[in-house]
Parts: sequence; C-alpha cells; structure tokens
Amino acid sequence: MKLSELLKNIKPTIIIGDDNIDITGVNIDSRRIVEGHLFVAMKGTQVDGHKFIDKAIEQGAKAILCEDLPEETTNAQPSPITYIQVPSTEDAVGRVATLFYGNPSKKLKLVGVTGTNGKTTIATLLYNMFRKMGHRCGLLSTVCNYVEGEAIPASHTTPDPIELNALLARMVDAGCEYAFMECSSHAISQKRIGGLSFTGGLFTNLTRDHLDYHKTFENYRNAKKAFFDALPKGAFAITNADDKNGLFMVQNTKATVKTYSTRSMADFKAHILECHFEGMYLEVDGHEVGVQFIGKFNVSNLLAVYGAAIMLGKKPEDVLLVMSTLKSVNGRLDPVRSPEGFTAIVDYAHTPDALENVLNAIHEVLNGKGKVITVCGAGGNRDKGKRPIMAQEAVKQSDRVIITSDNPRFEEPQDIINDMLAGLNTQQMKKVVSIVDRREAIRTACMMAQKGDVILVAGKGHENYQEIKGVKHHFDDKEVLKEIFAE
Repeated sequence: MKLSELLKNIKPTIIIGDDNIDITGVNIDSRRIVEGHLFVAMKGTQVDGHKFIDKAIEQGAKAILCEDLPEETTNAQPSPITYIQVPSTEDAVGRVATLFYGNPSKKLKLVGVTGTNGKTTIATLLYNMFRKMGHRCGLLSTVCNYVEGEAIPASHTTPDPIELNALLARMVDAGCEYAFMECSSHAISQKRIGGLSFTGGLFTNLTRDHLDYHKTFENYRNAKKAFFDALPKGAFAITNADDKNGLFMVQNTKATVKTYSTRSMADFKAHILECHFEGMYLEVDGHEVGVQFIGKFNVSNLLAVYGAAIMLGKKPEDVLLVMSTLKSVNGRLDPVRSPEGFTAIVDYAHTPDALENVLNAIHEVLNGKGKVITVCGAGGNRDKGKRPIMAQEAVKQSDRVIITSDNPRFEEPQDIINDMLAGLNTQQMKKVVSIVDRREAIRTACMMAQKGDVILVAGKGHENYQEIKGVKHHFDDKEVLKEIFAE
C-alpha cells in the first residue's frame, strides 16, 4: 500500500521525504521489521520506541511514524527514509493499522466487552454460542484468541492495534461474520482499539483493579466509559443495571442502550430457581432454562450474553436452547472432585469483588452444609492497595484461609503475603495460615478438607504458569490438585 494512503486518517505535523513509496507492513516492534515496513515509534509505559528507530532502519524500515524527529532529519541532505511526525503515535497507530489491513472490523459484526470481571466469560460464551448457531466467528480474549476454530495464543487481554487488526483481517479471510473481544481498560486508554468499528458493547461491572496503572478509581472508570462514548449511532450498548456505575457508563453514548438485571426492572431480567454444583435452573425473561453454571454473578454474565444475542437478531427461544448447552470457561468456577468426597474449585478470581462473588456462589450451593477453605494470594508488581482487601474478603466468607504465592513477578512472595495479612485483625488471623509455596498451600488445604467441604483455589484459574523474577515456571492449579488427589 502507498504510504500516502496509510496516512489518510491522520494529520501529520510534518512529512520529510517521499510519501509515494510502497509500504509492505506496519510494526511497533523494531525486531519484527522487515524490508519495506513502516515503523511506529510508541512512547510506551516501559520503553520509548523512539530509541529503536535506528534499529528499525537497519532491519529495512522505509518510513518512520514518530512524535519526536531524530536530529539527522534536520540536516539539509535528503534522506532515503520518510519521516512522519504526529502529535501522538498512540492516537495514530490504530487508524494506520486499520487502513493497512483493509478496515477488517467494518466487515465483521464486532462486539466488545468491558468491565472489571466477567469479560472473558461473556466474550467466550458469545463466541461458543454463535458457532453452535452455525456462524463462523472470531474471539479475542485473555485466555486465547481464535480465528474460527484455530487457536492463537494470547499475550495480552487486548493485543496492540497492529496485531489486533491483523487478527481481525485473518477472521475476515476465514469467512467470519462475528468477532467477540475483551476490551481492557489499558487497551482503551492506550488507544489499542482506536479506529475499530463496533456493532455493540457490553458493560459487566466495576470494582477496584489496575490502580497501579490508572492511579485513581475515577481514571479507571473513565477509561471504561470512553469505550461507550465512542460507540456510533446504530450500535448497541448493553449495561449492568445492578452495578452502581452501569448507567454512568452509557450516559453519553450514541448507541441504543439496553439494561440487564437480576434484581430490578430491566430490558433483560433473570433470577435463580434452583442451584447445585452441577448448575442452576433460571427464569430468563419469563422462560425457564437449565444452565451448567453456578453463582449470581454468572446469572449476570449469562444475561449479558442473552441480551447481546437478542440485539444481534437472534430469537429468545433459540438463544436459551443453545445457552443450556454452554459450559463454563476454563479456570472459572472449575470443579475438581476428590476421592475423599470434598470438592476443589479453581477460579481466576484475583480482585476483591471477584473473590466475593465466587465465595458467594459456593455458599449458595453449600447452604451451610460444609466448610469453605480458601487458598489465595495476590500478584506482584500490581495494585498493592487491593492486597489487604483480598485477605479480608477471603476471611469473611471462609472457615479457613491459606495465604500463598500467586505470580510474584519481581517482588518477594513473603512481602506480598505480609501486605495481605496487614489487612487482618487478631481475631481474623485465627482462621489464617500463610505458606509461601503454592503447591504446599494447596496440599495443606486438601489435608484440612473433609467430606462435603469445598476448597477454593483462587487467583490463577486458566493460567498454567507462575511468573517469578521474569521467568514463567509451569504451574497449573487444576493439575496440582489432581496430582495431590492421586497420591
């Protein structure tokens, strides 16, 4: 594609060199540059891409999109490299990537899901539902990306704008009609979804998370709201009326607003008729349906899925029929039965709200007929403020709590555990032990459990690694439980 074509949707401050050259690819990673590429120098949170302009040129870049022009461009000598200066490469990269890949989101019905919890579950269930209805679909999620049935490992909840558009283009080439994606607050504030055309958006809930990045809860909330502010007329916005920020999210959107609720009047409504560890019977908009999920928060997730399917033109009876066949996402309220008659549940819960929701779901089923033992930790190099709150939530709804290591990253595991324990008083500490080694913590929980009890192993869910000092070591909570049960 001609460079001049790629620049149509942005307003350069200055162009130095020839904009009539052919561009063979676009990249923000200098290591991936090959002959004929456009290199976009991004000022990231960790590294400034402007430092790698020379490396990109060595690799074969023919054009550089940047905020700060290198000193050599001010010399009188003409350069074989074309430089395009813009006020913000973060703003520009999505629009450039969208054009380079032929605006793939306009050729799909793209639905974005944002909120603190439930994004993966909702996006994945929509993907599975529409495939069961006979449609070709794509999925962009924390766990894995899919182009129709082909799995593509995910490194971030939302990829960078270039990778994102490349994946959407692959979906178009594979004949996909629909794409469902998680939209994280980082991705929204970093303009990773800039230039995409959304058919609809879903809001799940909002609780404390990622304050290490956003600094304040208001910044975090406003990042989520920006997604709905940008939705066009003709799109739909479905919001959770049970969340105090639900209506705030959609107050400035041009999209058609719909609500869902388990407690009050809404466009899409449901309540639980019966609940077991194997699933629930629900009433959804006057229809009874059995589902293979547990917990009130999952009723909310299923309502969001139901509402999106209706807004995408599906009939209620068809949606509910398929919904009854859907299974839980890997690592979300994932039960493992022990030979001794107790149940272990693996869940990704890594925020205070998610932990509260999962423990509530367990108590709804147990109904006072067994003890709850919780194994949890907190991630290193992330929001430290949520650590004591996580410990408080675990203690509040558990008979015993084992505080352990999660993904310590570059922190000392014991320091993270101490931050969690600092949130507990002397009385609460009587329920708690701390064991740094996660495998030993899980083994200890299994030794404490008796027939009819439930162990919750929280924080990692689908992850099959522990990240320690920059190295990922294989570790799968579900796998560890099965090994302990077999001993």
